[in-house]
Amino acid sequence: MSASLIRLTMGTLSLVVLVGLSLLRVPAGQVRLRPLSAQPQPVRILRFYATIGALMAGDKAQLCYNVENARVIKISPAVETASSVSPGRCVEVHPDHTTHYTLQAEGFDGSTAVRSLTLPVQDPAVPKLPVHIAMVW
Repeated sequence: MSASLIRLTMGTLSLVVLVGLSLLRVPAGQVRLRPLSAQPQPVRILRFYATIGALMAGDKAQLCYNVENARVIKISPAVETASSVSPGRCVEVHPDHTTHYTLQAEGFDGSTAVRSLTLPVQDPAVPKLPVHIAMVW
């Protein structure tokens, strides 16, 4: 194999690799890697909310969160699928009673952020009392 053919093959291979790398894009919402020389930023909880204001016992809801710069995510009381780190996601919950949830996010720099919410659960066996308006003259 001649030297010019080797150079042509290597040049073509390099071009194919560069074009392939330029086509690889990180989809929206995915975590991007930072250079090692970059200083870690503090963790931030952007949003933590339930998809419903209140629910009946036996019903389900979703707890949703958006975070930045999180290394570890924990929701208490424990939620089965919340352990994986993602910039934003929703997890399903099935509380039997009014529950206070806490989201704790730990950052790469060691900082922590905490947010809480209470999800009211009504017992379907307890009827709602009618509201009476009394007028006093």
